[in-house]
Amino acid sequence: QVQLVESGGGLAQPGGSLRLSCAASGRSFSRYTMGWFRQAPGKEREFVASIRLGGGNTAYEDSVKGRFTVSGDNGKNTAYLQMNSLKPEDTAAYYCAVGLRIILSSMRRIDAYDYWGQGTQVTVTS
Repeated sequence: QVQLVESGGGLAQPGGSLRLSCAASGRSFSRYTMGWFRQAPGKEREFVASIRLGGGNTAYEDSVKGRFTVSGDNGKNTAYLQMNSLKPEDTAAYYCAVGLRIILSSMRRIDAYDYWGQGTQVTVTS
């Protein structure tokens, strides 16, 4: 059974940093795509960033480019989202997801992902 467990969320001040982790178990994900999405209250879930663990291709939502960095550790079946220069508008529940057969052009599509974690809350406030 596939499980994704996020960690690292919490409270940060504007301009601060947090690092999210997503540990996958149940199978090897070394050739697949891991994505990060977020959902603020009253809003739809939106794409944040993703990485193809085998090839290293990455994609970012425009508002996080230059502030967030997605990375992966194939040996640990874990993906990370380093979030710097946080803003109050980054406040949301963050979810990681794994897609088994995602082509490069679909890395941002929420419906392309097969497995989802339970989410971790990130709150940015002064």
